Amino acid sequence: MGSESAGGRGQVEVALTSQDLLGEGPVWREQTQELLRVDILQGLVHAWHPQSGRVNTRRMDGEAGAVMLCGDEALIVAVDHDLRLIDGDAVPRTIAGVEHDLPENRFNDCRCDPQGRVWAGTMSKTREPGAAGLYRLDPEHGLLLVIESTTISNGIGWSPDEQRMYFIDSTTQRIDLFDFDGRDGSISDRRTFAEIDPDDGLPDGLTVDAEGGVWVCLFGGGALRRYSPQGTLEEQIALPVPHATCPAFGGPDLDTLYITTTRHKLSAQQLAELPLAGSVLALTPGVRGMQSNLCKQAQLA
Repeated sequence: MGSESAGGRGQVEVALTSQDLLGEGPVWREQTQELLRVDILQGLVHAWHPQSGRVNTRRMDGEAGAVMLCGDEALIVAVDHDLRLIDGDAVPRTIAGVEHDLPENRFNDCRCDPQGRVWAGTMSKTREPGAAGLYRLDPEHGLLLVIESTTISNGIGWSPDEQRMYFIDSTTQRIDLFDFDGRDGSISDRRTFAEIDPDDGLPDGLTVDAEGGVWVCLFGGGALRRYSPQGTLEEQIALPVPHATCPAFGGPDLDTLYITTTRHKLSAQQLAELPLAGSVLALTPGVRGMQSNLCKQAQLA
């Protein structure tokens, strides 16, 4: 089951039938040819190998907001208010944490920049305006607040030339754009890249393709959009579920776009009518992605 792209880029298919309560944060691991993702509310980190169908799952002791790759194949998982380094069978080690005094907050989307720095966004589970923020991990000073007063910190990405950084605070109904300095990780000149009508859905996770196009999922809107590097809406692709969360390029040639979805916030009747909710979707959009950025151990606090 799928729906044709309005721009003819390909058909949406079910890549993996799953029951993710809140599937999120897909990232492609080149070394093992696996797609990693989290099921936030169930505290699960899944590693799925599309070629063999193998799935390995690790359970966290809290809500798993995001997973990031490290250069030595270790992982960083955002659990509740903490970032944890997971290296093989070793006991997970907490490397940083924030907002422990805000029980209704947790980490949400987290990414590594092209230089290997960790960027970690938080969100208010009650949508309290301005209660959260976006942080950058500094090896000497821990998590530094870079963008304050967010509500649902979400999609983070960088342009192919590494001169731009994109960021979504979902309730603003915008994708924002910053100038990015890879030398020190500083950002400046925040401006609106694209505005999204609330009737079209809530902007959620994003990814950037090798041509600089920005792909964003519209939670509640049942759609995936691509914006040109200039911020022009070029394409909208209808999805067979209403709540898509985040896209990520993967596959041997990075030409498959995977999309996580959720069963969260759907009624029993809706779930019966939407059997694909919670599955991983995929399409071949006719453009390739970029390799996933790796978090460098030297950057870890």
